[in-house]
Amino acid sequence: MRYNAFQILRHGLAGNRGWRPAWRKAEPQAAYDAVIVGGGGHGLSTAYYLAKRHGVRRVAVLEKGWIGSGNIGRNTTIVRANYGLPGNSEFYSHSLKLWEGLEQELNYNVMHSQRGLINLFHSDGQRDAYARRGNAIRNQGDDAILLDTDGVRKILPWLDFEQTRFPIYGGLYQPRGGTARHDAVAWGYARGADRLGVDLIENCEVTGIAVEAGRVTGVETTRGAIRAGKVGLAVAGRSSQVAALAGLKLPIESHVLQAFVTEGLKPVIDHVVTYGMGHFYISQSDKGGLVFGGDLDFYPSYAARGNLPMAEHVLEAGVTLMPMIGKARMLRSWGGIMDMSPDGSPVIDRAPLEGLYLNTGWCYGGFKAVPGSGDCFAHLLATDAPHPAAARLRLDRFDTGHGLMDEEGTGAQHNLH
Repeated sequence: MRYNAFQILRHGLAGNRGWRPAWRKAEPQAAYDAVIVGGGGHGLSTAYYLAKRHGVRRVAVLEKGWIGSGNIGRNTTIVRANYGLPGNSEFYSHSLKLWEGLEQELNYNVMHSQRGLINLFHSDGQRDAYARRGNAIRNQGDDAILLDTDGVRKILPWLDFEQTRFPIYGGLYQPRGGTARHDAVAWGYARGADRLGVDLIENCEVTGIAVEAGRVTGVETTRGAIRAGKVGLAVAGRSSQVAALAGLKLPIESHVLQAFVTEGLKPVIDHVVTYGMGHFYISQSDKGGLVFGGDLDFYPSYAARGNLPMAEHVLEAGVTLMPMIGKARMLRSWGGIMDMSPDGSPVIDRAPLEGLYLNTGWCYGGFKAVPGSGDCFAHLLATDAPHPAAARLRLDRFDTGHGLMDEEGTGAQHNLH
């Protein structure tokens, strides 16, 4: 069933009793050509592109909970392509282009809103750094506009421009940046993959990875053994735990990143805004809630919740930047488990074991990468060769030291990225 205005009208007149489920409740088969571990945005998009672009239809996506129950439903929904280093720059550019045609591709409203993103800066040195980044973005072929204080004031007049310690000097503006509805992205890819014959298997936790003669041949799950020609891991903050089932130790640490939502308010924040002198970013959802986040909790954890000191730190930054939000009541907060790599950049590569493939190390960039990650990971699984947009996202850079992409310049420290 294709979604369109006629279908909405027809089913509405019939009391909306004729809609079919968006995807099947599939039962696991004995064997598949490829098994994707992880039913979040990266796993679902990989399965979709495997079937759509490469004709690999005997694919299963295994999710230990329900589809979309992990980080795809625990993020601040930001979409952007404003990275400055080779490797990241071309990858996120590729992903943004896929975002721009995603709703037509999937026949599903993911509420992609290109409302624009503004990274504020607060010193001469930070302005110079953002000017260099903006030039790198434009050289990649994407959009970037360097704004002075008056330029920012015209767009965001409600900011506190005269902060005593960190007055606003300007901002780097990407008009094509914005947000999307995280749950809808998962649902759209799940529906698209299902229509192409992919089995989406929920409540199916992987408990072991079968290895024979140095090659991965399948997985053990809570719903029985499943053989597979290839196994792809797309489990975000659980990457180290699942890879350990195959005897691998990944250069990944898992940290909690908190996010927050206020009560619904009238439209006031039209853009995505980030604070340059305190890790704080904010946008307003379609329901009116202010959605914002900040720094990691800075210690390894698998708990999908945060701590109060970091919540206070994020809120302090928000109120410093825009005092008006101090009167808003916070509705809820949650934590997502981030797979933090040493250089703050992702990995889409073959594992040292034949037949095993890795999609990990997304740090803060996981949601905005969903379409590009799925396309590139599917290409790798289908061809055993890296996609041109992900050619630098190699695992061996942490072994050799060549090709590291330290986007934030904080060194090889997982928790600082």
